[in-house]
This record gives sequence, C-alpha cells and structure tokens, in this order.
Amino acid sequence: MDFSREILFSPHNYLRDNCVAFLRFKEGGVVLKKWHYALIVFLGGCCYGILSTFVKLAYSAGFSSPEVTGGQYFWGTVLIWCAALFSKKKKLSLKQTLKLVLSGIPFGLTGLFYYQSLKTLNASLAIIFLFQFVWIGAIFDWIFNKKKTSKQKLMSISIVLIGSVLAAGVISHKGGIFSWQGAIWGLFASFTYTAFIFISSSVEKDTPPVLKSALLSTGALIVVFLLFPPKFLFDFSVLKGLIQYGLILGLFGVCLPPLLFSIGMPYVGPGLGTILSASELPVAVTLSSLVLSEHVNFMQWIGVILIFIAIIGSNISSEKDDRELSNDVQENYG
Repeated sequence: MDFSREILFSPHNYLRDNCVAFLRFKEGGVVLKKWHYALIVFLGGCCYGILSTFVKLAYSAGFSSPEVTGGQYFWGTVLIWCAALFSKKKKLSLKQTLKLVLSGIPFGLTGLFYYQSLKTLNASLAIIFLFQFVWIGAIFDWIFNKKKTSKQKLMSISIVLIGSVLAAGVISHKGGIFSWQGAIWGLFASFTYTAFIFISSSVEKDTPPVLKSALLSTGALIVVFLLFPPKFLFDFSVLKGLIQYGLILGLFGVCLPPLLFSIGMPYVGPGLGTILSASELPVAVTLSSLVLSEHVNFMQWIGVILIFIAIIGSNISSEKDDRELSNDVQENYG
C-alpha cells in the first residue's frame, strides 16, 4: 500500500502558537496523536526518577558528590555520542552548534544546584523545592509563548504540588531541618530544570533528536567539569569502581532525558511538559521502596497517586483541546 504523508500546519497564529501539527495518511486514516509525544515526555521524567536510588547506592559505596556527578555526565555524554554516530546526520553551522552546546548549560546546572541543595536539606525537602518547576513552567509558557494557563492546567499543577508534598514524606517526617541556603539552591535547580525543558521544546527543532541531545549533553558536561574538575578520570581505581554507577546514571540522567524531551517537547510544549515530567517523583518513591527497602507510608502512596491523576488529567484536557482544534482545521482547510 502506497502511503502519502502530509504535515498539516494552520497558517493562523493561534494554531501555530499552540504547536498544532498532526500527521495524516491519505490511505488508512492513521493520525499521530499528541498523547504519543506526551508519553515520551512522561518517560523522560521517569528516567530522572531512577537517579536518586543509584546516587544513594554510589554514595554508600564511598564515592563523593563530584565523582558521582562527573561520572554521570561523562558516561552519559559518551553514550549519546555513540548513538549519534549511527543515527541520522545533519550538517550544522558553527552558530547552530554553539547554540545547542550553550543550551545544555541549564541541563548541567540543574544537577549541580540540586546536589548543593541536598547538602543542607533533607532529600524530602530538597525535592519539594525542585518540584516548583511545575508552576514555573506555566509562567515560562505564558511569558515566552503567550499561552494563558487554563483552569484545568492550574488544577493539575495544584494537585501535583500537593501530591509532591505527600509523596516526599514532608508531613509524616516533620520535614527535617530547614536551611535557607538549601532552599535557594533548590529553587535555582527548579529554574534551570524549567529552562532546560523550555529549550528542548524551542531550540533548533529541525535538528535530529539524537544529535541535538548529544550537543546539549556536551554543554552540560563542560559546565560540570568546569565546576567539578574530573580528577576521577586520572585515578584508575576510582574510575573502575565508578563506571557501573556512571553508566546507569549517565544513561537515565544524561543520555535519555534530553533525547526524549527533544522528541516530545516540541509537540506538547513546556507548560504541559513540566506537568508530565513530574513522573520523576513517583518513580523515585517506588524505587526507593523496592530497591533500597526504604519505608514508604500510606500518605506517600496517596501523593504518588495524586501526581499520576494530575498527569493523566492534564493530558486528557490537552488532547481534548487539540481534537477540537484539529476539527476546526479540517473544516476550514481540509
């Protein structure tokens, strides 16, 4: 069967600003749904949720924060460049290359800021400050994309924030010791994480995702190595012991997230994208229970469920809006 694919974009600013695009096959009537891209972004958030468990395992094995962070970004960048060698190629200008490398700076800073926050805050409090990216993403969407946050999305953001407080165990564990220094580092991490999500959805959209991710990761690696000189690379005993943690953290913390976000974010936008990437916390809580045998109480599981409800609800609302928008396109231009 001979399929002919068209990408339909409305000429109206309203449609373009809402990133409405869909694939239509003339035979078979197959339509690429927005939820496919939402699922990809959701999985990108899940990848980040895996990190905390293996960071704790690396710390328990005696590795320092600079070693773990440096190993994560080093091996992650190596992995994504290996994939880029066998993926679709596109010749980029020096300006395009530098733009993508510089765009990776927020990616590297997020990990550094978050680890600084963890030095003076309990993990449960630190992740709450990091999770402020949920509402910061809505502000970014409003400022840069001129998209007003809907009531449904505001409700989803509220549910995610409530769920994050419960899932992190702040209430049941009395929140731990508060530090303004740790809080500021955590807020910095939330801003840089939001910036990274926003950049993934807007910078060099035509660049193949694997190549784009490799350049973003390179920028992140440069920042990490400037702030944490990679001494572990010149100590064979440390490098040998760190490689198992570096590969896992690099795969799920550096290699996959920018790749998945580069694929999905241009279609879902930073507003919905920040809500979808909140999948990080439920995964972190679940793995801490299964792998580290940490006690997760009833209220924490309620928080996990609330976050998933908010993610599903926000995606259903967005999908409904796009169906109505697509119908308008077909009626007026089909």
